[in-house]
Amino acid sequence: MKRRTWGFRYVRDIFCLWIRILISHFSQGIVTTMTTVSITDLKSNLAYYLREARRGEVIQVLDRGTPVARITPPKTGSGRLHSLIESGLLRPGKGKASEILNEPPLAFPDGLSSALAEDRDDRL
Repeated sequence: MKRRTWGFRYVRDIFCLWIRILISHFSQGIVTTMTTVSITDLKSNLAYYLREARRGEVIQVLDRGTPVARITPPKTGSGRLHSLIESGLLRPGKGKASEILNEPPLAFPDGLSSALAEDRDDRL
């Protein structure tokens, strides 16, 4: 009886096949993260599941094992980023970053270290 050895090409081919399967599933939306919860568990831990929904988690509510509802996060105007923009601590971008990268770098006549030292003089 001849024993089959696991050669490099065989393992590589299997690995590539699994990667192709995973990529096709992710691109088709088959693989998703969803929390399932019973009605009684949802009622007793409602604040927790609402926080999870706010963070982007989709929660499916089950009644005796049958899906009856789905709690999803709001589409726009919510979350930490939006609240920082509303409070004025953050400004949303207006242009493309490539435009900034095309500009020439700042030139300091005495060099960068002297400019930093001058800026820090008032702190000491």
